Amino acid sequence: MKRYGRTALATVAMAMAGLVAAPGSAHAVIDGKKSTYGPWAVRMMVDGKPHCTGTAVSNQWIISASHCFFDQPDAPVADRRITYQVGNLNQLKGTTVRVVRGSRVANPDGADVMMIKVQKMKGVKPAQLSTAKVKAGQPVRVYGWGATCTDDENKCQANNLRQADLVVRSPRTEGCEYYASPAGKDFCATKVRGIPAGGDSGGPVMTVAPKGKQKLVGVFWGSDREKMAGAASIAQQRRWIRSVIS
Repeated sequence: MKRYGRTALATVAMAMAGLVAAPGSAHAVIDGKKSTYGPWAVRMMVDGKPHCTGTAVSNQWIISASHCFFDQPDAPVADRRITYQVGNLNQLKGTTVRVVRGSRVANPDGADVMMIKVQKMKGVKPAQLSTAKVKAGQPVRVYGWGATCTDDENKCQANNLRQADLVVRSPRTEGCEYYASPAGKDFCATKVRGIPAGGDSGGPVMTVAPKGKQKLVGVFWGSDREKMAGAASIAQQRRWIRSVIS
């Protein structure tokens, strides 16, 4: 199976407020478990409704999936429609912060990654960026407030942050040609416990480590809702992320 282009990702991903069940557009943590830690995870809202997930990488900058910011490939979601719930694992109890209009920065290499500036997020601990590329066999953990079912993802969005455990696979693994790019900008991972889906797009992919020691290794952008998922590599984007923040 061939990968969708970024335009196609945006098209399929943002139908029904970004909660469609199509490969490459995934946003949910199906069969995962409730998280007890994740101070860097933030919930993206559009028109006050749950939409995607993101990661705080400073006290004002959030990184997420680029397709979360489009209703259609040529129709960006207006900044005034976007808010974030931050600072709490329960999205209903989080603090609402607004976007700094005109601040979004698309990834220059065409990865499905976007950065956007918001009001200062008090009490939010930014994620540490990994400097190392992920390796085949490495365990990773995906976080999000997305769907917990596959029949109607709009009706089963989680209020509490959830997580899925996956393991990174070689790009040569069957099925990984859809999710992993030859240059290593994207990587493929398969299900151990739980799989992200609608509402999790843009969510943090972290190393599995003791509380407070996790590092951001990827930005989740899509899954097949069964066993495979794809993410953009943070190691490949670290210099760009640092330049945007500074």
